[in-house]
Amino acid sequence: MKSYAMDKLRNFILVGHGGCGKTMLAEAMLYNAKATDRFGKVDEGNSVMDHDPEEIKRKISINTAVAPCEFKDHKLNIVDTPGFFDFVGEVKSASRVVEAGILVVCATGGVEVGTEKSWDYLNERSLPRLVFINKMDRENANFSKAVSALREKFGNRIIPIQLPIGEAENFAGIVDIINKKAWQDGKEVPIPAELSGEVDNYYQMLTEAVAESDEELLDKYLENDALSPEDLLTGFRRETMKGEIVPVLCGSALKSVGITELMETIIQTLPSPDVAGVVEAEIPGKGEMVELKASREETLSALVFKTMADPFVGKLTLFRVYSGVGKSDSHFLNSSRNQEERIGQLFLIKGKNQIPVTEVGAGDIGAVAKLQVTATGDTLCTKDRPVLLPGIDFPKPRLVMAVYPKGKSDEEKISSGLHRLVEEDPTIKVEKDTTTKELLLAGLGDLHLEVITSKLQKKFGVEVDLKTPKVPYRETIRGTSKVEGKHKKQSGGRGQYGHVWLEIEPLPTGTGFEFVDKIFGGAVPKQYIPAVEKGVRETMDEGILAGYPVVDIKVTLYDGSYHSVDSSEMAFKIAASMALKKGFVEAQPILLEPVMKVRVVVPEEYMGDIIGDLNKKRGRILGMEPQNGMQVINALVPQAEMSQYSVDLRSITQGRGDFEMEFDHYEEVPPNLAEEIVANAKAAE
Repeated sequence: MKSYAMDKLRNFILVGHGGCGKTMLAEAMLYNAKATDRFGKVDEGNSVMDHDPEEIKRKISINTAVAPCEFKDHKLNIVDTPGFFDFVGEVKSASRVVEAGILVVCATGGVEVGTEKSWDYLNERSLPRLVFINKMDRENANFSKAVSALREKFGNRIIPIQLPIGEAENFAGIVDIINKKAWQDGKEVPIPAELSGEVDNYYQMLTEAVAESDEELLDKYLENDALSPEDLLTGFRRETMKGEIVPVLCGSALKSVGITELMETIIQTLPSPDVAGVVEAEIPGKGEMVELKASREETLSALVFKTMADPFVGKLTLFRVYSGVGKSDSHFLNSSRNQEERIGQLFLIKGKNQIPVTEVGAGDIGAVAKLQVTATGDTLCTKDRPVLLPGIDFPKPRLVMAVYPKGKSDEEKISSGLHRLVEEDPTIKVEKDTTTKELLLAGLGDLHLEVITSKLQKKFGVEVDLKTPKVPYRETIRGTSKVEGKHKKQSGGRGQYGHVWLEIEPLPTGTGFEFVDKIFGGAVPKQYIPAVEKGVRETMDEGILAGYPVVDIKVTLYDGSYHSVDSSEMAFKIAASMALKKGFVEAQPILLEPVMKVRVVVPEEYMGDIIGDLNKKRGRILGMEPQNGMQVINALVPQAEMSQYSVDLRSITQGRGDFEMEFDHYEEVPPNLAEEIVANAKAAE
């Protein structure tokens, strides 16, 4: 594949609701551009874009896939993304490295939840876009209904520039509204008479939108009640690039109808990388901003947007070059980690295939294998001019599960396998809970975690079960007690003797632990006092009531006795442990539970349902506020009630809601629940 000037490049992302046909659209474009010699199909498991074994098995996209094609002396970098919410991290990283988006809409489904979300993702990056209404050959396909829904949801800048000739089984071709031409089977045909009125209406709508965008054009329009074809086309292209007009096209990826016309529109109306002019970057360690020219002549700056981990091939790093040229067999500086990376062979990526190249220039997307320290979101640049590009804002994981190996010898393998998968997907989080001793795996939803465990098995040969994590409760007291602990064993030979009196009192929440030595007159010799404290601390760590750590207590050692021969550190440690266990139970013990600060963002129509659900979960609503057309609910909710909240929220809001939560404080568990937790802990023991 030859090297292209920046103005001949187009980088765009395919987004839309799951199942709207994004991957098939990518396959149709590749096939039409002769970048592939066969038309891959998702259902047959032979598509270029969905090449991961999980994708082939499930017949859905899970990863972002990139494929370039050459069309009419331009290079199009097609970036295909998953439509399911659990893989939104892939959409976020891909949208960071393109100049435009194609919003794919199903002609039967119209505007769905994923359509709305995808529109928001494009808005986050202010990306100009086209809408492609796909599956016009499907039963119940309805173009005008889909357009009405799009205009109702996203406003009047949505303007069709094509009409379908027929729908469903009668779908036969495309009418080009701007040029007033019709195409069928690759040939020009007369515009069907029944469509001429609609063509005129949409032509008028487009003319008015273009005229209103420019004072000079508006004057011409008011004078002549029309614009010249040249003025219309120039204004239309300018406004589409600015995102002020969103053209709607239509077709069928499966039947390969409307694909050539779509690719021509991409070239004509979507921006090339050089339109940006400059790239803003930061000088590492100085906090100063610098502008780099978006050109091949500038020094190198590139952003890593995806990492692919393979147990056999190793790590493959995908990057987008913003300025300069990256060359094979050279050295790059990873400015995010301040470490140099040796660069071997550079590639262009087409699905899972690698095309070796000598260089990747500004505006283009490339890949390199086996980098040592580089991760997704890092900047690669030259040692002479280190710069940091803005990173990628990934969503935080929402659903946490505990990982248990099916085989006892698999624990180490699990850890290294998960570490490799975290490199590949930054929306995964893995950590060990020090209280419950569980390995916790966090992701964006149940399908996300299911795919991770499946990959663990296929790539790293480890089978695991996912369980609801244990809640890290704490134990403490509300009352005080004075208690004796005596450990005495004398049966021939040297015995054991330790004897203590402890006073146990509560401390304010969050204080932790305080040990006070009030021994007078050597009732307990000084050398044994550390052993008493150690016995108390170890028992606190193990828990007394239900096996959870004890917190916020003060233990005072105020009396005791010893034996000149039989006393030992071990004997005093045991005596202290016995005393604490007995005294703790006498001092009104209670369980504490972690309470989370929860922030839920939902459309207004779901407010009542969400508040009702949070109240059922023992939540306390702190307040509500509007934000960007949504409602934000702030609440405090016990962690025990939030383990499946990502699934619950998705179900209540049809996927339109989102939330984040963080630990806030500990508070007392209601007595009826505490009894149940203690009983369950005893039974488990």
